[in-house]
Amino acid sequence: MGCTEILEKLLETVCGKQHDVRIERDPSNGTSSIKIKGTVVLRKKNALNFNDAGSAFLDRMHELFGKHVSLQLISAVHADPVAIMQSKKTCVNPEFCMPGNGSKGKLGKPAILEWTSSKTWISVEEAAVNITLDWDESIGVPGAFIIKNYHHSQFYLKTLTLQDVPGHGEVHFVCNSWVYPAHRYNYDRVFFSNKTYLPCNTPEPLQPYRNEELVNLRGTGSGMLKEWDRVYDYAVYNDLGYDRPVLGGSKDHPYPRRGRTGRPLTKRDSSLESRLPLPSLNIYVPRDECFNHVKFKDFLAYSATSIGRVIIPQTASLLARPFNEFISFKHVLGFYKDNAAEGCMPWKMFKVQFHKFPIPHVIKEDNSAWRTDEEFGREMLAGVNPLIIQRMQEFPPTSKLNPEVYGNQTSKITREHIETYMDGLTVDDAIKHNRLFILDYHDILMPYLKRVNSTTTKIYASRTLLLLRDDGTLQPLAIELSLPHPQGDKHGSSSQIFTPCSDESAEGYVWHWPKLMLL
Repeated sequence: MGCTEILEKLLETVCGKQHDVRIERDPSNGTSSIKIKGTVVLRKKNALNFNDAGSAFLDRMHELFGKHVSLQLISAVHADPVAIMQSKKTCVNPEFCMPGNGSKGKLGKPAILEWTSSKTWISVEEAAVNITLDWDESIGVPGAFIIKNYHHSQFYLKTLTLQDVPGHGEVHFVCNSWVYPAHRYNYDRVFFSNKTYLPCNTPEPLQPYRNEELVNLRGTGSGMLKEWDRVYDYAVYNDLGYDRPVLGGSKDHPYPRRGRTGRPLTKRDSSLESRLPLPSLNIYVPRDECFNHVKFKDFLAYSATSIGRVIIPQTASLLARPFNEFISFKHVLGFYKDNAAEGCMPWKMFKVQFHKFPIPHVIKEDNSAWRTDEEFGREMLAGVNPLIIQRMQEFPPTSKLNPEVYGNQTSKITREHIETYMDGLTVDDAIKHNRLFILDYHDILMPYLKRVNSTTTKIYASRTLLLLRDDGTLQPLAIELSLPHPQGDKHGSSSQIFTPCSDESAEGYVWHWPKLMLL
């Protein structure tokens, strides 16, 4: 039993168990009303964190004094004229929150979360709490809900599931957000059902709530942001130090940008933002983007491990050059924890596993899984690559570099190079049916290759052709690695073409090399 549960059991013994709070329906309005059962899955702030165990006591005391967590359903079908008049009170920038005619969805009656009478722990961290809502059948299907937290501390709201909604069965809301006490917000926290709409197809009663949510996430652009703020805003890099120029925001260089924190400006220079103390990790990040406390502690531990892994090889390289950081693949795998050690005695396991990283999922079952072309295609869809991958419209790929300066930079990949691996398709058929793609870094990197390769870092200008297979995966067809021509830029490029080879021969291992150059 966790610390939270122990405190709650003690409180129930001293104060008694609270009874369900039921909202009485007013029969005088002449409408047909039903009760909808729901289940809320949440995680308290103090789950698995003994430093915050006292918040469970304070939250329970708030419950005893009538300060509950309430939910209020919002109709996706019918508008509420009364809500229109109140809309400007629930938005950071009210003048921007009213779209069209401003018709907001009709609200159901508030219902109280049955916090103490029905809470069931479904895991070490998460609990399921029941709720009963009065809902007017004539209003229609709920498309969103408002939640207000009058407890002392925040909680992580994961999901809300409504059962037996007339005409719709189960309605599911995926929330995944921290809900702070209501006094921390100057607007209502609204969550929408797990049904996606294009903006033009969003039900009219939900549009004002959607627009208000967007404005609340954008913020006002002023003021220091606190941990309960949910603002995703941007600022220039003006916090790098007194002697560093401001990066971004100019006409010639509008980027890069960082997340805005709103810290006070320095007294020495009003264009610079004050910095946090060096050891501080309390820089503003939207709360829903922060690590949970378990992941955060893992992050600090693995950071310390990483520092140790850097210092030791660097020290060794200074004492004995040349130094090979990785002698073999076995040496690389030695950086990761061994599942076989999990059965050891605690001290022995700690000794064996200390300063090691968790095993990546890719190689958890098979150490050679990273070598497959399927895995290469999957990893290619990570990072910035999706912004560069394009559908091929011509073959062979051409260059937009100035031919008078860089010569002929047209790709040297031919049809013979790739059609063998295209499942019977020709290049023209693949282009026609939108199945041939290219990851092209050639023009981006070629002008800088000489300068980069004059240092200890070595790179190539690359083109990678990919086939979209019937199962939706990307298969590499050919990789072209290019360098400036040794006789000068006007002579074009010097290129090597690599094609797939899946066997264990020398050619098979050569095929891994250009893939590693890309990733």
